Amino acid sequence: MALQLQLRTVSGLRGRADRIAKAAFRGLSFYTRVLENCEDEARFDETFRWPVASNIDGNEILEIQVFNYSKVFTNRLIGTFRMVLQKVVEEGHVEVMDTLIDDNNSAIQTSISIEIRYQALDGTVGTWNDKEFLETPSVHSEGDGRYPLETDSLLSGHRQSTDGSVGKSNQQSTERSFRSRGKEKTKEHKAGKGVFSAMKLGKARPTKDDHRKQDEPAVLEAEDLDRKVMRLGGGLDPDTISLASVTAVTTNVSNKRSKPDIKMEPSAGRPMDYQISITVIEARQLVGLNMDPVVCVEVGEEKKYTSMKESTNCPYYNEYFVFDFHVPPDVMFDKIIKLSVIHSKNLLRSGTLVGSFKMDVGTVYTQPEHQFYHKWAILSDPEDLTAGLKGYLKCDIAVVGKGDNIKTPHKANETEEDDIEGNLLLPDGVPPERQWARFYIKIYRAEGLPRMNTSIMANVKKALIGENKDLVDPYVQVAFAGQKGKTSVQKSSYEPLWNEQIIFTEMFPPLCKRIKVQIRDSDKVNDVAIGTHFIDLRKISNEGDKGYLPTFGPAWVNMYGSTRNYTLMDEHQELNEGLGEGVSFRARLLMSLAVEILDTSNPEINSSTEVQVEQTTPVADNCTGKMEEFFLFGAFLEATMIDRKIGDKPINFEVTIGNYGNQIDGMAKPVLRRKKEGGDGDEEESELLHNSSEDEADEDGEMVSVSSSQPMKPLVTDRNYFHLPYFEKKPCIYIKSWWQDQRRRLYNANIMDKIADKLEEGLNDVQEMIKTEKPHPERRLRGVLEELSSGCLRFVTLADKDQHHSSRTRLDRERLKSCMRELENMGQQATTLRSQVKKNTMKDKLKQVQNFLQKLRFLADEPQHTIPDIFVWMMSNNKRIAYARVPSKDILYSIVDEEMGKDCAKVKTVFLKLPGKRGFGPAGWTVQAKMEIYLWLGLNKQRKDFLSGLPCGFEEKKTTRGQNLPSFPPISLLYTKKQVFQLRAHMYQARSLFAADSSGLSDPFARVFFTSQSQCTEVLNETLCPTWDQLLVFDNVELYGEAHEMRDDPPIIVIEIYDQDTVGKADFMGRTFAKPVVKMSDEQYCPPRFPPQLEYYQIYRGNSTAGDLLAAFELLQIGSGGKSDLPPIDGPTDIDRGPILPVPLGIRPVLSKYRVEILFWGLRDLKRVNLAQVDRPRVDIECAGKGVQSALIQNYKKNPNFSTLVKWFEVDLPENELLHPPLNIRVVDCRAFGRYTLVGSHTVSSLRKFIYRPPDKKAQHWNMTGEIVVNMEPEVPIKKMETMVKLEANSDAVVKVDVSEEEKEKKKKKKKGGGGGGGGGEEIEEEEPDESMLDWWSKYFASIETMKEQLRQQEAAAAEAEEKEEMEIADGFKGQAKNKEKSKTPKDDKKKKQQSAPELPEKKNKQKIDELKVYNKELETEFDNFEDWLHTFNLLRGKIGDNDDNATEEERIVGRFKGSMCVYKVPLPDDITKEAGYDPTFGMFQGIPSNDPINVLVRVYIVRATDLHPADINGKADPYIAIKLGKTDIKDKENYISKQLNPVFGKSFDIEATFPMESMLTVAVYDWDLVGTDDLIGETKIDLENRYYSKHRATCGVSQTYSIHGYNIWRDPMKPSQILSKLCKEGKVDGPHFGPGGRVKVANRVYTGPTEIEDENGQKKQTDEHLALTVLRHWEDVPRAGCKLVPEHVETRPLLNPDKPGIEQGRLEMWVDMFPMDMPAPGPAIDISPRKPKKYELRVIVWNTDEVILEDDDYFTGEKSSDIFVRGWLKGQQEDKQDTDVHYHSLTGEGNFNWRYIFPFDYLMAEEKIVISKKESMFSWDETEYKIPARLTLQVWDADHFSADDFLGAIELDLNRFPRGAKTSKQCSLEMVTKEAELPMVSIFKQKRVKGWWPFVARDENDELEITGKVEAELHLLTAEEAEKSPAGLARNEPDPLEKPNRPDTSFIWFLNPLKSIKYLICTRYKWLIIKIVLALLLLIMVALFLYSMPGYMVKKLLGA
Repeated sequence: MALQLQLRTVSGLRGRADRIAKAAFRGLSFYTRVLENCEDEARFDETFRWPVASNIDGNEILEIQVFNYSKVFTNRLIGTFRMVLQKVVEEGHVEVMDTLIDDNNSAIQTSISIEIRYQALDGTVGTWNDKEFLETPSVHSEGDGRYPLETDSLLSGHRQSTDGSVGKSNQQSTERSFRSRGKEKTKEHKAGKGVFSAMKLGKARPTKDDHRKQDEPAVLEAEDLDRKVMRLGGGLDPDTISLASVTAVTTNVSNKRSKPDIKMEPSAGRPMDYQISITVIEARQLVGLNMDPVVCVEVGEEKKYTSMKESTNCPYYNEYFVFDFHVPPDVMFDKIIKLSVIHSKNLLRSGTLVGSFKMDVGTVYTQPEHQFYHKWAILSDPEDLTAGLKGYLKCDIAVVGKGDNIKTPHKANETEEDDIEGNLLLPDGVPPERQWARFYIKIYRAEGLPRMNTSIMANVKKALIGENKDLVDPYVQVAFAGQKGKTSVQKSSYEPLWNEQIIFTEMFPPLCKRIKVQIRDSDKVNDVAIGTHFIDLRKISNEGDKGYLPTFGPAWVNMYGSTRNYTLMDEHQELNEGLGEGVSFRARLLMSLAVEILDTSNPEINSSTEVQVEQTTPVADNCTGKMEEFFLFGAFLEATMIDRKIGDKPINFEVTIGNYGNQIDGMAKPVLRRKKEGGDGDEEESELLHNSSEDEADEDGEMVSVSSSQPMKPLVTDRNYFHLPYFEKKPCIYIKSWWQDQRRRLYNANIMDKIADKLEEGLNDVQEMIKTEKPHPERRLRGVLEELSSGCLRFVTLADKDQHHSSRTRLDRERLKSCMRELENMGQQATTLRSQVKKNTMKDKLKQVQNFLQKLRFLADEPQHTIPDIFVWMMSNNKRIAYARVPSKDILYSIVDEEMGKDCAKVKTVFLKLPGKRGFGPAGWTVQAKMEIYLWLGLNKQRKDFLSGLPCGFEEKKTTRGQNLPSFPPISLLYTKKQVFQLRAHMYQARSLFAADSSGLSDPFARVFFTSQSQCTEVLNETLCPTWDQLLVFDNVELYGEAHEMRDDPPIIVIEIYDQDTVGKADFMGRTFAKPVVKMSDEQYCPPRFPPQLEYYQIYRGNSTAGDLLAAFELLQIGSGGKSDLPPIDGPTDIDRGPILPVPLGIRPVLSKYRVEILFWGLRDLKRVNLAQVDRPRVDIECAGKGVQSALIQNYKKNPNFSTLVKWFEVDLPENELLHPPLNIRVVDCRAFGRYTLVGSHTVSSLRKFIYRPPDKKAQHWNMTGEIVVNMEPEVPIKKMETMVKLEANSDAVVKVDVSEEEKEKKKKKKKGGGGGGGGGEEIEEEEPDESMLDWWSKYFASIETMKEQLRQQEAAAAEAEEKEEMEIADGFKGQAKNKEKSKTPKDDKKKKQQSAPELPEKKNKQKIDELKVYNKELETEFDNFEDWLHTFNLLRGKIGDNDDNATEEERIVGRFKGSMCVYKVPLPDDITKEAGYDPTFGMFQGIPSNDPINVLVRVYIVRATDLHPADINGKADPYIAIKLGKTDIKDKENYISKQLNPVFGKSFDIEATFPMESMLTVAVYDWDLVGTDDLIGETKIDLENRYYSKHRATCGVSQTYSIHGYNIWRDPMKPSQILSKLCKEGKVDGPHFGPGGRVKVANRVYTGPTEIEDENGQKKQTDEHLALTVLRHWEDVPRAGCKLVPEHVETRPLLNPDKPGIEQGRLEMWVDMFPMDMPAPGPAIDISPRKPKKYELRVIVWNTDEVILEDDDYFTGEKSSDIFVRGWLKGQQEDKQDTDVHYHSLTGEGNFNWRYIFPFDYLMAEEKIVISKKESMFSWDETEYKIPARLTLQVWDADHFSADDFLGAIELDLNRFPRGAKTSKQCSLEMVTKEAELPMVSIFKQKRVKGWWPFVARDENDELEITGKVEAELHLLTAEEAEKSPAGLARNEPDPLEKPNRPDTSFIWFLNPLKSIKYLICTRYKWLIIKIVLALLLLIMVALFLYSMPGYMVKKLLGA
């Protein structure tokens, strides 16, 4: 499967130079290492291997180039060697010695010697590699005569094998790179006993490059990368260079060890906080007549109901529900959300279900932002499959976990397009037309069940009756989409057979992700789960166009859970329910699943949706694969770090696979039926796979499994840990087990996993490079993509092999197809992406590649299990203590590298953990034991190779029975080889550790573990960033195995950080791993590998990160000369540190002198310490052992600011900024008698953002020559940002900048906002052009429109950019184009932009509304927390809680320190200190304001709140505002807003405050309660001080325009020109100079603009204010001093509640203005009180109806007729309904009414809502205000005297947009209702008067809309004033009466024509009835006569008279 090249030597070289060679084949190139200073011969001795996906063609070429290597310039080519591979393909093995040719194809005297081997895919050519089947005789070695025994080929070492007989395959996992260091030393084996001694000594394996070739440091520094790039990329364009993996030591994994997993604690199964919020907005098109709908919202078990709306098919609710949960994620995401609409529910009856919709919480959580917003759920009837849809329900659903923040789209005027179909409540990719489907889940049988009963009873039974029963009564329960089904119970059976199927009927695709299958034990008292398995539907189906329906099996699923021993109270029962990671095998279940889409039109179909259970046919035994014998081998190489709590009883380890190997509580007999195959077995396997001799197979058939090691007493390592004395003798275990052979599934998963691992590692590299700012991360990303695409192609070829296999299920076939498609596709995408990766596109591309990773991981997860996972248990005293679970696929053997499990035949470091809940929290952080374990799992017949990965140099010890059987597994290994090393751990420092003491600090020390030794650093008190600077030396470390393996494969080092406590045990603070750099005794201690460099290692505590450790580790072999040969330890030995060795010079960082200046501003919000108030605090700053103290604050209450502002100290810091130590800020309180108390501390972990770098002399940024004229007229819309970038500082260009982005938005909006569709602001403009009508809200609504428009544009722009990129790929983007682009001048660019900007068609001049900026987040996030010069540092105190959830940082904050710092190298360049006005006392902090107390007027505007968390039982709240600032506490309680979750407050509050004492403003929303205290809903805190002092000038936002009256009046007491001159003065900017003609010059910028202003009387005046304002709005463009000024704005702040940390409780829209009191007073506050709704009156005249359907039959005449009347209402529900009189007995459906309704109502124009206030119920305290859409409903009814009236039809008109009425009854049609979109719409608010015909509609029995009548009506809208002037009467009354309708008198027709009527009655209508009545009467008379005369006759007869 590979082409292998061994490059030996290149000789005949000229001169002396560094040489490097490159070998290329099929586009994949490898480089050798650099040989430094070679003369005539270069001995490379390296082996390269190309895995080939398709057979090599004889014409393909292998090319080798040899270069002179140069660090600086490109490498110079010496010569090239090309070889056609024809001979290689034929013979499989060729050795060549040949000369090179130069560029001109002429030979040179340099020659090359190589050896090539090739093994074809089908195995036809070449040899079997000796590594794959060790003892299998190779094809022709037997008859070869050269090696009498095949093992001699090993003894002779690999170098000499020249014949093709025994090849070397590089049989390592290709997990790393394909390079191989040809450095296997030829080994002199000691001749062992007998033939197989080689095998006992272990085997040589070609080692492989673990990313550090011998001459490269582990972390490649920048120049190395460049060097590498140089030699990689000769003269390539830097944009195409890609880098193969370059990884730090920590992740280094070579061939024999696999990566340990750092994160310890299982996070699954731990409860978390979730909040589900559901808003039910409205329902539409509900099916049914005249209903009273209620919506029931159900999540899991909880139900909540909306209020009931009467008599409507489209109720409007707008009600908000919140459900809070505290459960594990798995449980949460499986809960079902069910929305159902119920008709007429009340206290007495439950109502009838109209339709329902369900979806699981997981589906919502996977949506973007975890929410569906304003989507329509399709309601369907779950009882009736054949019925269509039952209506739509519009809702918002959001699921918030802790720490998720939900971005709600802005809740402004919701003029939602009612496009239902386009906004369905369905995840992407789910079709709107979902069909019903049946899910058939077939349960066949189970095996391996545990005992579920105590054995006492069983023994009694056995004694009495003599029968032996299995102690379990299993049944299977399946739960899906909220329904459950279960099979029958099989009494007393460990191997129950069911053969039943459970059928669910559910919509397809279902919106529930998982099916839960549980085996339960039936019990009289309570049933308990035995094991649970979840089937994820996404993994067993594929929705693509080539996808497949969910299908599964028949396949076995393995169930895991608690340990198998039965106890009455199982503490791990939750594990059996599927929560958390199972710790033991429980059972396996054979099942399958199929889905059938139902054809609901078929009449025979069973329409029930109940779960059904029925019998099904059993499956054949072999359907799940052929039974094979598997062999599991394990060796324990080390068991250290065993927790001392376990005690010193003997310890042993047990390994189990399924129930095999489980001695305590497995089954006595292996449950699985053994199918022992005969010797030759399967024909399809080639003979070679079988045992070479049959008899051997039989002998080892007797092999008994050994599944646990011998118990051993542990020895003490140190205070916390024991270790087991596994020194030279390593115990082994081996187990034989029988499973169905479905390895292919695992193989495919392994290939994908390996691709994913490699990808993940590459991505980590890239991120690491970005984080540490190494150059060219994009090159590494290209390398990653190359590896990815070659990996994907490799998968396609490998997976393609096994298409036909009898036991493959449909899912296997479909999955394989889809995986192959996906990976092929991914490979191509990776190739295209690679070409697009540039420096600037890095970030986006990185995201895309991360998506690849997720997809790969998803694909690799195999849903159909095969071999169960392996459990390793540590047992002490026969009790199970701790375990590790190893997935079987990870250790599965295959002859193909890529398919092999990643830990198969490797030494894996495993940390054992406590089972189940015991492992939660701190208990889970301590390691129970660290094991080095070697595992191999494979078919028994392939087991020749199972020892191959062990470190070499051992002898096998076998049981007596297997003594002389060669392939018998050993029971222990005895190492004869051992190497002695010295480990040097250079522990420099740690940072950002975890606070373990109540002071908020720790006393950390580190403990280093290596094999069975451990050492500690010293304890450093009270710090979170200890600099230990200590060298720990471990002497005489003995490692077993071959020397060279140690070099590449040293064991890992575990470093644990502890907090020293005076009393009790040290607390664990975190752990990390490292690999040492190894030096063998024959290597030089010299660069580049030595001395090693300090590196950062991430420290973990449980699953969370807990800091970094900066350290370096080296492992030095002690050679024959003893320690004297080791490099000396020459550190500066500190006398005062005693025996502690510091880190030596070459390793510790290089230091230089820095000065740290600290700005001390003040302390804020200090909490009490030990119940005492802080009175005289001081701040201590410390960095790297030096520090400075602030002045003492004399009285914290009076003035919490410092008197001395700036202090400094000098300190030696590392040159490398990444190694800078953290800076510690500590606040102490000085108490009486010289006592100090620590208040709190803060650690600045990175000083980078405070480092000052002097500006470059050469590039003087702002050349002050020349002027730049900035013309402010919006001629061509160019974005200002882009033009500003293009300016050369000294050019004299005139740049035209848009007045504002908003302006453009406006034009766009005008273009868009055609007929009334454009939202509030617009309509007002059309309606009220008069300036006096505009208010602040007009401005607000217009701004919100703008904001939405901008969001839309951003999305569109992003989409456009993506398209453009795809185009680029298509055009084959070539390098040449790039150079041209660069040469374009900026001018060019501008031209291009101007053309591309669309010329916006100007609409008729509408009056422009000024806008403000609406931020949908806090202002702080927009302006970087206003920390432009004043930073806030939170002071922390107290421990971090033990479980991750509860301890939020918030609770630990005890105050805040305000200040800043500046770090720079000394001395500074002179020009800075010599600048004018430089004050040396302020150092770098020039020009900062004084920090004396200052009085400020704070004006807080509260606009409104949205989405408040309900606080009352009724699901509403009664919110009011409370504001607190210092001593001021305002509670606006009397103005609470009743029952409202989206209240509009519209209020402003003025507060006088004194900074710095009162600077934290708290705005809270409380819920008013009649009884009891008011509850806090949520609050938000604003630091006013930072805003006040910020350069962004957040005191009062700068408006868009300057006006002196009207709604947009200038709010600031300072005019723009005053502000501008102040800013110029402060920033030392020249200006402003106002010139004639509307020009102003600031610095070197000239701005132009208008110069006139109108006052309220319309007089024009000259003013400079507009110009000044223009400069302010573009202040960020001013050189040096510029920054963005805060515009006039509204910010949206999340409300938080301390009781529910991290979960938003609603949002508040507000802003704050601040005015210093020593300045002129500001004007009155702007009036933002909510708009009062306007009073209107709607008069509706119903003139006539026509074609109304006829309901009644006339008694007398039999004619169809109707007694018609029309009912209408406008508000909410029918409380104001009005009816016309009745038009009796209409025969044609015509009715004449001339009837007037009058509806007065209050209307909010901006929101298009009617406002009504009413009491919710008779018990309500006050009225609740509702906002409802303005909809007029007209209904036509048939009046009945005695029974209820019959409803005939209705029409609902939305007064804002309804179809224009038809001119005549004929033209009025159903289209007016169904095709609303195509018809012209009118608004009554614009038309005022409308008349016409409209259709009445209702649904017939088939749910189709039909016309049931037509109405001629007239609508007339008047304002309240107009209505008063021209009053009109109700019905036909005065004033303005309507005439009586002229109705034909049909009602008394029978009076006029009686005979006709009677004839009709008798003859036609009632003829038969009359005849029947006559006959009945006759019969009755006869019976009566009979009864009457009977007694008489009887008497006569009796008496015989």
